[in-house]
Amino acid sequence: MNQQQDITDILHHMGEHDLPFNAVSPPIFQTSIFCFKSFDAFKEALEDEANHFIYTRGNNPTVNLVEEKIAALEHAERAKLVASGAAAISASVTAFVKKGDHVLAVQDCYSWAKSLLVNYLSRFGVESSFVDGCDPAEFEAAIRPNTKVIYLESPTTFTFKLQNLKAVAAIAKKHGIKTIIDNTWCTPIYQNPIDLGIDIVLHSATKYLGGNSDAVAGVIAGKEADIRHIFETEFMTMGAVPDPFMAWLILRGMRTLHIRLPVHFESAKKITAFLAAHPLVESVLYPFTPDYPQRELAETQMRGGSGLFSFRLKTRDVNKVRTFVDTLTLFKRAVSWGGYESLISPSAVGNFPDGIIPDDKVSLIRLHIGLESVESLVEDLTRALDAIR
Repeated sequence: MNQQQDITDILHHMGEHDLPFNAVSPPIFQTSIFCFKSFDAFKEALEDEANHFIYTRGNNPTVNLVEEKIAALEHAERAKLVASGAAAISASVTAFVKKGDHVLAVQDCYSWAKSLLVNYLSRFGVESSFVDGCDPAEFEAAIRPNTKVIYLESPTTFTFKLQNLKAVAAIAKKHGIKTIIDNTWCTPIYQNPIDLGIDIVLHSATKYLGGNSDAVAGVIAGKEADIRHIFETEFMTMGAVPDPFMAWLILRGMRTLHIRLPVHFESAKKITAFLAAHPLVESVLYPFTPDYPQRELAETQMRGGSGLFSFRLKTRDVNKVRTFVDTLTLFKRAVSWGGYESLISPSAVGNFPDGIIPDDKVSLIRLHIGLESVESLVEDLTRALDAIR
């Protein structure tokens, strides 16, 4: 089988050969508990909850089907679906640290990942520090004797900087450090960090895995021992439970993942090219633009990209940024990304100390290119750019 056939077999058939009543679509097991035929069967299940259906807070057939498919897509031994991407980050990081430990992370990571490290774990005596991450030597230099986790996000939120995953994984293994990466942007269609030596892969399944902007979920994938450890410590204790119906929505969205991602990718390449050539655009931040500083690394460790990127307008006038954003009619003004719709998220709408927007944030704008026609989206952007001439 070629890679495409493997993907379709996983998404369309894996785990679905013996569905109840010969159903085509897997049923939603909307039950909180599962019963047992005997005392001994009950006891056996309780002794190994990670591998039995007891209480949907732990395992559920609908949820586990999604986990099986995602584990296969990420070339992982096992996966665990959780209630959100933030829950996936929190559970995977906290499972491997204790008081006195240190976490090393990329500077431009997702804001709630940084909040976990800076505001939450610090309350329990876990230290965190950050590096730009573009040069693997930065990680080597920043490792401390008590470093237990290296947290990665490649590419990073808003700035789209890459880390050399193979090099960082080798450094971490030399020091006995666990590596964790947020792989939401590429999805397993375009990047498999485990193949490059990374230990644990995370996703906000809310984004491309779901693909319809109607479900919130997260996933953690990795070795059996690591996922079981996370299950028995953070997941079962903190209770970030994925609802069976939500899992079914993620499963439904995953059916078309291999079809949607190439469309997002090709459309993003065309629109980034349009913006890069426009006189009112200062720069475009996307790993697959011809002049991107890390283009070679992108092509080495990724098979493609997604529809999310940032660009800067040639202005530091917030009113012009506001006009540009408000003139758009096809791009929805919203957080998140990964659905069928195109979105815009300007950095300037964020909360800043004393209300002063940093100069490098004023004109930084993130776009998600959805599944609309490229021509229509370019027309919309052209109209908004014309409005600020």
